[in-house]
Parts: sequence; structure tokens; C-alpha cells
Amino acid sequence: MASSWRQPRVEPYTRSDDAARLELGCGPNKLHPDAIGVDVLDLPGVDIVGPIPDVLTDLDDASVDVIFTRHFLEHVDSLTGVVAECARLLRPGGRLIAITPHFANPHFYSDPTHRTAFGLYTMSYLALDDLHRRAVPRYVEHDEDVRFRLVSVDLHFDRSLRRPVGYLLGRAMEAACRRSSRWREFYEYRLAWLFPCHELRYELERR
Repeated sequence: MASSWRQPRVEPYTRSDDAARLELGCGPNKLHPDAIGVDVLDLPGVDIVGPIPDVLTDLDDASVDVIFTRHFLEHVDSLTGVVAECARLLRPGGRLIAITPHFANPHFYSDPTHRTAFGLYTMSYLALDDLHRRAVPRYVEHDEDVRFRLVSVDLHFDRSLRRPVGYLLGRAMEAACRRSSRWREFYEYRLAWLFPCHELRYELERR
């Protein structure tokens, strides 16, 4: 019933026509019917059952066009390890699309299985980032060793129609953040705890 009070968000990944797709941590809700679903639990829609990244080591290098994950990466013990495995599996030009809770999400810290808090710059530590003014360190010796380029970071706000004022403010905030990296950076630095963001959507391209 609660879902009827939320405006659905269209995920562009579902329109992808790439030949090989993986969905990591898909649970029973695999988003693309042609994707290979990977999850630690044997649920409907899961094609490969086992812990990630262990099961990924059995897959061939450069064998996938798109890897999609939604509300999964915050649970893994080694974010860098999973991202490295994704880089190995993706063909050059392939995409890693990851949706995670934002650190300001009111429910983020309630879940004891969450291991990593995600913000605007989290993936900037693991990819070349030409989007933002703030530079963060990358723990590699040469940029040539970085296997991803950050394509986009979108901030998603609550779309509950139960709170019409918050809904309208959220839509306006999303629009401003899409238009300007300066606004995204200002929002996270000054406004995140006043007007919490619920989700981040990262898109990275395999170099």
C-alpha cells in the first residue's frame, strides 16, 4: 500500500540493450529480465547463488557490458574489492551502475549490516573524476592504474506523495543537482543534514 504513495522512478538501465548484464545483490527483484542475477540467497530471479565477490571470480575477464547494483554495495565488507572485480569483468566502455543510500538518509545508520557510508565523492576515490571541483586522493601510483571513469552522480530525494511540500522541494533539489556540480557540492557540504538525500546513483565507465 505504501508504494501507491510514491511516484515511481524510471531507471534508465532498464532500457539498455547491451548483450551481457549482471545484477549484483538482486534479491527477488531483478530489474532487467535478461540480466544474470547474483545473490547470496537462493531466491526467485537469482541465477548465481553465492557470496560476492567470491562467485565473481569464476566469471571470465571482459565478459560483461553492464553491471547494475541497487542497495547492495553498502553491505559488502570490501567495497574496493568488489569494484575491482567489476572492472575485471567489464569490457572496455562497459558501465557499472550503482545505487546506494546517501549517508544522510535517516535510515542509513539504523541497519547494522551497512558497512560503508556513501556520499557524493565516494566513487571519486576509485575512478577518474572530471565532474567535481573538489579533488580527493586516489590510492594508486599512476592514473593509468585507475580502471574507471566517473560518468555521473545523481542525488535522489524522497518522492513520497504523503508529504507534498517535501516532494516538491525534493524535485527542485534534484533538478538543481543535475544541472550543476557546484550545487551538488554545496548541497552536500551545507544542506545534507537539513534536507536529507535518500539515494545516490553512480555511473562509471570501464577505461
